Order: sequence, then structure tokens, then C-alpha cells
Amino acid sequence: MTRVAPVWRYGRPALVLLLAGLAVGVPLWLVAVTSAKPQAEAIKPNLDLPRHWQPADNYADAVGQGEMLRGFVNSLLVVVPSVVLVLLLGAGAAWVFARRRSRLVSAAYALCISGLLLPPAVITIVMELRQLGLANTRPGMIAVYTGMYLSTSIFFMTGFIRAIPMELEEAARIDGASPARIFWRIVLPLLRPVIATATIMVMLYAWSDVFYAFFVLGGGDRATLPLNLYQVAGAQLYLNNWHLVFAYVVVMSLPMVAVFLVGQRKIVSGITSGAVK
Repeated sequence: MTRVAPVWRYGRPALVLLLAGLAVGVPLWLVAVTSAKPQAEAIKPNLDLPRHWQPADNYADAVGQGEMLRGFVNSLLVVVPSVVLVLLLGAGAAWVFARRRSRLVSAAYALCISGLLLPPAVITIVMELRQLGLANTRPGMIAVYTGMYLSTSIFFMTGFIRAIPMELEEAARIDGASPARIFWRIVLPLLRPVIATATIMVMLYAWSDVFYAFFVLGGGDRATLPLNLYQVAGAQLYLNNWHLVFAYVVVMSLPMVAVFLVGQRKIVSGITSGAVK
């Protein structure tokens, strides 16, 4: 038993890493190799290497004929404002929740973070957007993303602000700083780790979303990259052309892969700071 226990203790992390590597690596490998195959080999996607490599042609066709540039611009016009609103509104609300102590504030905080557990009701969202005249519009999509991810931002930022000493804000008040100046000059700069985490998380989720974009935007000229892929995948060009579909997926994922690789350390530090502190 004394010999088996150390082996199992050190073997469990290796087993977990192996299973995680298979769960993530196999789909990635399937997408990568299929995107480099000609149509004849890609009709039935598999894990085999291409007998004939043609990644350049596949990616060029996916970008040009798949209208990726338009989808890229539409995604930026929706994702970037959503991230900005989530950060600003989340930081402002978190500052109030972290510094105020009352039953009303506690109830409001519980209501705000309830979005972490309660899934958004798509039908209700669409009906409300139609009543407001925001259905099939980018502002409507921005409002949906902001409401969906604001709970996460408030949760992490509130925990982080509670760890900031009150003496910093009190010293600024003594010097005559207004609440707005304290927020912009003291609170926001100290929130950089959590802001980086929230930025990356919201971008990753919103960039790859097709479900809510389908119901809110409805496609057309306003389609984001994932929604545009859904539309062109059913068209004659992409019918059974898995090499083009997977090439589109690879190109669409590159911006978020770059963002994740650059900010992966900040994701961990921001989550632990907001949740543990």
C-alpha cells in the first residue's frame, strides 16, 4: 500500500492531463487536418493526414467566398461595445456593492449575480427587443451580451474591490476628490487584473456565440462570424464541403486564440483575486 499510494498520487494528475488532452486535442486535430484536405478526402472527416495538402486554397476560398471580412467587422461592432459596457457598468456596480452595507444593497447584489445561475430566456428577450424596436439590430445584440455577462463581471470585481483598503479612498476624499474622480483615478487602475479577465472571458464567449445571435440578429448583412458560418454552411458552396467549413472555423478562431494566449495568466490571477479575496 505504501508503494501504490505514491504512484497513484502522482499518476492522477497525469491521467487528468491525458484525458483533457484527448478531449481537446482530438477535435482540434480533426479540424486542422480536415481544413487542409481536398474535397474528395474531406467528404467524410477523419483523423488521417491528407494525402494531398491544399490548405492555402481552402483558406483562401473560406475567406473570400465565405464573406468572412463582413462577418469579422460585424463581430467587432458587436463584441467591442459589449465588452466596454460590461467593464464600465460592472466596475461601477461592484464598487457600490463592495462599499455599501444595507439589506437593499445586499438584495440588489444577489439579484445582479443571479445571472450566473439563471439562463437567459430567449423568447422573452426577443419579445422585449421587438417592443423596444431593437430586434434585428446591433444595439439589441449589444444589450443582450451586456446583460448576459454583467453578472460575471460584477461577481469578480466586487470580491476584488472588497480587498482594496478603504484608506486609499478616504485619503482621496480628504484631498477633495469627488466620487467620480476616486472611481476613475483609484478604483479602476487597481482593477486591472479583473478587467483583463472579464475582457478576455466576454470576448471568448461573445465571439463564438451563434445561438443568441441567431434569434436577435436573424442573419443577413448584420451576421457575425459564427452566424455567417451557419448561413454559408447551408448554402450550395459549403454543402458537404467540410474542408471549407473547417477552414472557416480555423480562421475565425485565430483572433480569440491569440487573445487567450496573451492573457491566459491574467485570466487565472483575475479569477483567483475576485473569487478568493
